[in-house]
Amino acid sequence: MIIGSGLIANSLKNIDSEDMLYFASGVSNSLETRDSEFEREFSLLKQCIEEYDGKKLVYFSTLSIYDQSKQDSHYVLHKQELENYIKNNVEAYLILRVGNIVGNGGNPNTLFNFLKNQISSNNTFVLHKKARRLLIDIDDIAKFLAHNCTEIHNQTINLAFPYYYDLKEIIDAVEKQINKNAAYNEVDEGDFYKVSFDENIDRFFSEITPPEYINALAKKYI
Repeated sequence: MIIGSGLIANSLKNIDSEDMLYFASGVSNSLETRDSEFEREFSLLKQCIEEYDGKKLVYFSTLSIYDQSKQDSHYVLHKQELENYIKNNVEAYLILRVGNIVGNGGNPNTLFNFLKNQISSNNTFVLHKKARRLLIDIDDIAKFLAHNCTEIHNQTINLAFPYYYDLKEIIDAVEKQINKNAAYNEVDEGDFYKVSFDENIDRFFSEITPPEYINALAKKYI
């Protein structure tokens, strides 16, 4: 059973199962501040847990929980609250804290979509030299679940390709695919947060290198 209709929900269609409850609905905008939006997701989650009692719940959270600059944001506090509720009220679950998703469609303001649009349009943008990003191909979410979901019980997993890309590495890959040079001004700013990846993630991505992964993303989605 898949709950939701967005990018993640659509990516799960090939692994849909009567034994699983994939909760991929709710607040997707990390800048959201309206209480009503967060309450809607929480109410739907509670309803689904009750209605589909006995199914294993897969909940999609965010790596932004580790970002110290976002500890007081409505979005992060909301995700933490739902994670805690699941841990205390669901018998069988898997919580995935997901990195920066790269895929077709979705939020046009995500990093990959932003860079693609800026470079294609010959716009000048600001590059934060110290920033790093953890990326994940939307298709890898379903692939990871297909291989690991039944084996991982009541855990919280950090899900992203386990490499911290600096923005120039990402821009280089986009430039090559578009065959255009980016126009940007560098500033000595930006930050990133360290997260730990367990052996399931290391094993899942063991056969691909960081340059191969970012170039594959650019070729696939640009």
